[in-house]
Formats: sequence, C-alpha cells, structure tokens
Amino acid sequence: MSDIHLTTESVKLSLSSSTLQYTIATPTHIWRQPDSFCPHFIMKDGSTMPFLSADEITHTPYKSGVGEGILSHYKWFETGFSFETLAWVEFATHAVHFELIPGEGSVPFKKIIYPGHFSFEKKADTAYTVMPVLQGILIPNTWENEVGKLPFDGQFCSSGAYMPWFGQIEDGSGYIAICETPWDAGYYACHPAGGPYTHVGAYFLPSLGEFSYRRSLRYVFLENCDYNDLCKVYRSYAIETGLLTTLKEKVARNPLVDELIGSVIVHKGIKKHVSPDSRYFDKENPENNDLVVPFHARTVEIQRYHSKGVPKLYLHLDGWGAPGYDNQHPDYLPACPEAGGWEGFKELSDAIADCGYLFGLHDQYRDYYMDAATYDKEFALHAPDGSVFEMSVWAGGRQNYLCATQAPYYVKRNFEEVLRHGIRLEASYLDVFTCNEPDECAHPRHRMTRKECLEYRSACFNYLWSKGILPSSEECGDWAMRSLVFCHYGPYDFMLESPGSPRRGVPVPLFNLVYHDCMILPWFMDKTDTEDYMLYALLNAGSPYLDRDGAYPNTDGSFDSEAEKRLDEEISRCRVVTDLQEKVAKCEMLRHEFLGGGYTRQRTTFSDGTSVTIDLATGEYEIV
Repeated sequence: MSDIHLTTESVKLSLSSSTLQYTIATPTHIWRQPDSFCPHFIMKDGSTMPFLSADEITHTPYKSGVGEGILSHYKWFETGFSFETLAWVEFATHAVHFELIPGEGSVPFKKIIYPGHFSFEKKADTAYTVMPVLQGILIPNTWENEVGKLPFDGQFCSSGAYMPWFGQIEDGSGYIAICETPWDAGYYACHPAGGPYTHVGAYFLPSLGEFSYRRSLRYVFLENCDYNDLCKVYRSYAIETGLLTTLKEKVARNPLVDELIGSVIVHKGIKKHVSPDSRYFDKENPENNDLVVPFHARTVEIQRYHSKGVPKLYLHLDGWGAPGYDNQHPDYLPACPEAGGWEGFKELSDAIADCGYLFGLHDQYRDYYMDAATYDKEFALHAPDGSVFEMSVWAGGRQNYLCATQAPYYVKRNFEEVLRHGIRLEASYLDVFTCNEPDECAHPRHRMTRKECLEYRSACFNYLWSKGILPSSEECGDWAMRSLVFCHYGPYDFMLESPGSPRRGVPVPLFNLVYHDCMILPWFMDKTDTEDYMLYALLNAGSPYLDRDGAYPNTDGSFDSEAEKRLDEEISRCRVVTDLQEKVAKCEMLRHEFLGGGYTRQRTTFSDGTSVTIDLATGEYEIV
C-alpha cells in the first residue's frame, strides 16, 4: 500500500502506510514522527499491541463539508476487535484533528498511544517544549535535568496538567496540541539529562474498561511564535468552548469576590490527630501526633492582625471538626469539642465578621476513612475488576476513596449543619478535587465515568455558590473554571519540592497567561537561600500568604523552619502584593518574557498596561 498525501491551503498531511507515522508540513517547518515510533496499545499485562499488528488495515481519503483527511481502519480477526483513526485538516482554521473512533469488540488495554510524538532533536535553547505541569514549565532541548515522572502520570484534569494541552517550538515555528476529550487522557514526556531532545505526546485511557467513545486531539500550527502565542491559542479555545469565565462574571454572581481580591491569606488549623497506621505517625515522639489549638486562640490571632492594620484577610481553617484534620471524612461534625465546640467556633466566626474579614473551612470529600461513623465499603470507588483501592497515608489512617456520586449529598449534609449553628462563611475549600485525577467507579448502583466524576465535583462547588459561599479547591484545574473563584495555590512545580531540588524545567506562568483574569491564586511568600518567592507572587499578581501552617512537615511547599516570622515585615511585604492584585486581578496577563540571556530577569505585562519586572538574582522588582 502506498503512502497517502493530502495537501490543503496551508498544511500538507502525510501518512506512511508501512510505519503509520504522520508528517505534517507547514510553510515554515516539517513536523515528522521518528522512525522508531508506531502508535500502539499498552496492555494490562504490560505488553504492547502495535496498530501495525492488525490483520486488516485500510487507508482511504476522507472529506466532509468542513475538512478532509485520511481515514484508517484496523481489525484483528481472532478477537473481532476493530477501530478507526481519522486525521483531518479543518478548512476554516487549518487545525489538524486526530481522532480515535471505537469499532467492535474490546481488548484489555491500559493506554492507547496515539497519534504519538514528533521528532524534536535539535540541541539548542531555541527548541523547547512547554507543558502545563502545575503553573507551567518550559524545557529547552539543552536542559540539564531529566523531566522525570510527571505528577499523576501526566493525566489531564489533575495537577499534572492544569490545562489539557502541550506544545513545542523550534526556531519560531510551533504547535499546540489540545485534548478536546481530556477526562480519560493524559500526556507523556521524555527528556533525558542534557537532552538533546524532548518527546511529548498524548495517551488515552479506557473508560470503565472500554474504548467506548471518540477521542480527539486538535493540533494548531503557528509561525513566528513563542509560548505566549500558544497560551493565547488555548485561551481562544477556552472562550470558544465556554470554559473561560472571568472574575468580572463571578463578581456579578457574588460581590464577595471583590472582597477576596486584595486579601492576604492566613492558613491555620485547630486539631491534629495522627493515627498509628498513618505514614506520618511519629513513633519516636508520640506526643507529636496530637495537638489542639482552641478556637479562642485563633480569635485572638485574627484580632491581632486587625490591630496591626491588615485591611483585608481570608482565614482558611483546617481541622475544625471533632476528629481533626484529615480524619474520618466525610463524617467531620460536630465542631471540635476540645477546642471549644460550636460556641468557640461561632466566637471565631463572629470575630472574623467584626474585623471585616472573610472566613472559609477546609473539608474533604474524596478520602473515605474506614473509621468514619457512616463508612460503608459499598459506597467506595469500585474498579472495573471489582477491587477497592485502600491506603494508609494521611493522618486518618486506613481509607478508600468515596465515589463522587455521593459527595454532593455529604457536602450538603455537613454545610447545612454548620450554617444551622450560625457559623458565617464567605468561602470554603473542598480539598483535592482540582489536584487529584478524576475517578471512575464500576459499582452497579453508583456507576460513574471520569467525566461524570468531574460533574459531581462541580455539583459540590455549585452547592456552595447556592449558599453565597465562594468555592475553592486545592489547585487550579481549568475543568472547574466555571465554578471556582480561587484555590489553595497554583504554584510552579519546584515550589512543592525541597529547596535546591533539581528542576524539571524552567518555570513559566502558562496557566496565568490563559486564566489570570479568571481566578484568584494565592502565592507563597517564603525566602530560601537563593530566592524570594515574593517575586513570583508579584510577577503573577496573585494573593500573598501572610501566614501558612502546613498540615504535614516538608509537604506541599511547607519547608519554613522559622518558629516565628516577623509579622510587621511580612504585613509590609504582603501589602505590596495586595496593592498590585487590587489593580490587575481582573486584567488578562498579556505576555511573559525573559530579559537578557538567562532566566533570572522576567517581566509580565497586563491588559491595563501594568508591567512587573523581577530579578531573581538580586531580589529586585519594578512595577510600572
């Protein structure tokens, strides 16, 4: 069978029938897949099933009223399994779409690797890859460190990919690959230490064990571009699909959003209890496993911030329930009796209101602890093979995962009780929903796909909206952009590692280049031996953490060993950040750039004309 070539106004698409490699030629660049690659299935037993192993393969031209391309059919006679791929060029936009289309039968697969990665072998800084790992990273082909394992294996809709896309640029010619069906998908990346290449491509997962619906990737090719241009292509896609929802729109829905803009963030806890079967249980110092801070002590702290002249503040409160932080979810009630119970809890709530501050609670509706009062294994996530995942990592010890079909009911049950006791809440935090990957459940009475899981998580956020409570979650996954107002953080990935750890790439604000005017992102204000994180808070015009007690030592960016910070100095530093945020929170971040020959001097520019320049080497900044 001969190769197939398709030429349109701006793109030439070719498929090798002998290797199944695609080549895409644009006016300025040829994007070619490597000779070593063939699209394939990764099977449950770890083996691979190349598309070329099919008994019957046909390729035919395809044309519709909106585009033309190459339709390929694959069939295995012994199993009766078949599917199709469709690579086509859209007339209106010149985008190249790659689709996987299910046919008949099934096979026990873990992943489908399609369409695969491009050769990207030029050993130069001008050849680089951008990936939405947390806030975003840029990997020059000459980068000295290997990329390593991606968070959540690069699964979209997790912290491994705040947005479902990746891109590459070589000497100004580039592409962005957007996954239009991200719920059962992710991406892989390979960059060895020192390069000289980076390979990045998409994979697709089964949905409840099946290849049951069409999967789609959209590739957009650009000329004379950089990573800013890729971000703006995705921003246009987010507008086109109705995903992009600005802070101005959210203010119209609840004016409290304006009160949150310009607030410092204070993160505190009430009760800590670490179960003996938790990874964090301290056997050598058992007294470290339990701690209770009275609600009244937090009231005094809030009043102290007010006496210091802090004008706007949001308190994020952990461990306020009877069992303590990360214990017995979803059965967290009543308010911690040892800390003062409902009466002490209400005193704190009233004090926050008297100071004109905002109050929010930390709660969790994914971890399902086996010692919870209403625990029932029947409502845990059930894998397609009938197994139920179990672990003992966090403070509460043994747990499964709660099926998200149940989460909205528990959210409603718990918050109705909190509100009934007169606790005034302006915002609240539902943990892990935008950090961890979407779940699926095969239990016949609460069967749920990963896409449906995200819908149930969104239903929890929407319940908070209905009560006038601003929703937040752990990180800033864009699948929740319509619902979320803010989150715990949206950091660069190196900020969650120990200071001095090797970096997988150059940090770049990909997420904020798309969504800065849509979400309020808190930023760390810590100082390390080599960097002042305040500069990143300024560069991204976010909210500053005035005080942040990490729930677990040396986890989630909590590496500050100082017992007491100089509060006046921290308030002064935070005021610089909040003043900037008040000015540009609702402005699009138009551009990010590196100044000079390295990565230490950076500048962001916002749609109102404001620019922020930082120098990580000297600690200097300029706001114009």
